[in-house]
Amino acid sequence: MFYIPYNSRKDYHKTPFGAVGVGEAVTFRVILPREFGCRGVRLAVHADGGDAVCADGVWERMEGDGEEWWRIVWTPQKTGLYWYSFIYDTDFGSMRICHAENGIGRIVRDGGEWQLTVYDPQVQSPQWIKGGILYQIFPDRFRASGEAKANVPAARVLRDDWGGEPMWEPDALGRIRKYDFFGGDLAGIREKLPYLQSLGVSCIYLNPIFEAASNHRYDTADYEAIDPLLGTADDLRALCDDAHARGMRIILDGVFSHTGDDSRYFNKYGHYPDTGAFQSKNSPYYPWYKFRTWPQSYECWWGIDILPEIREENADYCAYITNMARAWLRIGVDGWRLDVADELPDSFLDAFYAAVKAEKPDSYVIGEVWEDASSKISYGTRRRYLLGGQMDSVMNYPFADAVLRFMQTGSAERFMDAVLTVLENYPPQSIHALMNHIGTHDTARVLTRLVGSDYTRAAWRAGSGRLSGEQRAKALALLRAAAVLQYTLPGVPCVYYGDEAGMEGGEDPFNRGCYPWGREDVSLLEHYRALGALRRGAACFADGDFVPVSATLGCVAFARVRGDSCALTIVNRNDHPIDYYLPAQWRHLRLALGGSRPNDATVRLDACGAVILMN
Repeated sequence: MFYIPYNSRKDYHKTPFGAVGVGEAVTFRVILPREFGCRGVRLAVHADGGDAVCADGVWERMEGDGEEWWRIVWTPQKTGLYWYSFIYDTDFGSMRICHAENGIGRIVRDGGEWQLTVYDPQVQSPQWIKGGILYQIFPDRFRASGEAKANVPAARVLRDDWGGEPMWEPDALGRIRKYDFFGGDLAGIREKLPYLQSLGVSCIYLNPIFEAASNHRYDTADYEAIDPLLGTADDLRALCDDAHARGMRIILDGVFSHTGDDSRYFNKYGHYPDTGAFQSKNSPYYPWYKFRTWPQSYECWWGIDILPEIREENADYCAYITNMARAWLRIGVDGWRLDVADELPDSFLDAFYAAVKAEKPDSYVIGEVWEDASSKISYGTRRRYLLGGQMDSVMNYPFADAVLRFMQTGSAERFMDAVLTVLENYPPQSIHALMNHIGTHDTARVLTRLVGSDYTRAAWRAGSGRLSGEQRAKALALLRAAAVLQYTLPGVPCVYYGDEAGMEGGEDPFNRGCYPWGREDVSLLEHYRALGALRRGAACFADGDFVPVSATLGCVAFARVRGDSCALTIVNRNDHPIDYYLPAQWRHLRLALGGSRPNDATVRLDACGAVILMN
């Protein structure tokens, strides 16, 4: 006989769904056949790394003649990760109900456990991020104002061919020592605020803008100075002021696990007046770094010698960074994205979050974490990013992977499981502040990735990575559908500049080309504008419930519901049109984007098409 004794994703088995706050009672229900002769059911639960305790259940009721329902209520008293399973007793002994997959339990003698995330409900993410749209800008490549720049280092390769191929000239050891700059700047971003507003953008995320030797600027030279090619602190203040006037916010990229070797702090080449750690053990910055044998041998980020690693636990360093972060907030910045957050220790994250929130309580702190951030282990330690007091949320790589995989393979079941896993494990305040990207400066362009072309640097330089006309047409259809998922899933969509214009690109630096002003794919751009208008106009996309509807045969459907606001998303990954039969409770919704309605009960979707229905 096939039956499911427990499914953590069904509300009659577990309420509330997903993560819970400290002090919040959780009700579990186990359903067993009467013929088992069950005499009792227990919840076996333990804190991460701790010993298990048992909570006894009570017989609740019969369902028909064949099922017995057992209920257990348990209330966690501390934040953290908990793991649980169930034990039931019969006259013939005891058996365990363990987690098999997709939230479903199976009766075995030993097996997996369910995760229960317990968070601090007093800590909330900023309201303004919910229901919005993020837009990521690589500053050198978005828009050049043409304004003259002062104090630009002579070694920089300045380009005058906006839209040209980014330079990639590794040395004999594969290292990049020479960078090209196209002249994008903060004033250029200000010029294009009306364009961003037309997309519905509510928050601009800027890749690093502080002085640095490279064009990506992840090798910080001075945390207190804007890079001269980008402008000045006054330019940043003006950008923030103008953005705020249009209802938009600005967040900066904080690179705190390492600096550049060509910086005022390390000063390997003597370009700065400060005495750097490389120059003297008496430098105030010497304790910040991890020297093996001073000065030539030191720990580097991923072994890249231009990026010496920092001791983030160092009190002076931590105080310097937190004071610096607060100073930029006072200029008008609204938050920080923490680069490689899993390489920052808890003590640093605690101090940074506390300082930023003390300066600006509604600031937005988000971390770069590529895995499930609720259960991430780094450097042998279970991380507590989302339990309260370290980050508002994270970059949502699990969603990005799920969307791209579905678009590439059509596995609807796998997509839905990936989405529900995140929603089950993350605290709600983090879910609604997730940065839902499908492409960033660290990945090849989404349009290029969708059709599985060879997007390695070698292929791109050789020209073989470019999409053919047929490939591009298919990729554009897939991107339109992927964007519908991105804009309607829980969290906040983040558009990587130029994706909405149809930019292609391989691995970095070829994913960091110049925005093609005047050469955009107009149809794709209008699709993004339509999505932005729908999203910003419906309360259900801010923090509405996620309701799975179906996931099978290459088609997914889900609803977002908040009070009277409701939206139903349906995406067809098949290479042929389909007619989707609407369940009765969704037939009152109007067709807001895509597809057609042959009758009240049916929605017709194009091949690789998507629709949104709304009330």
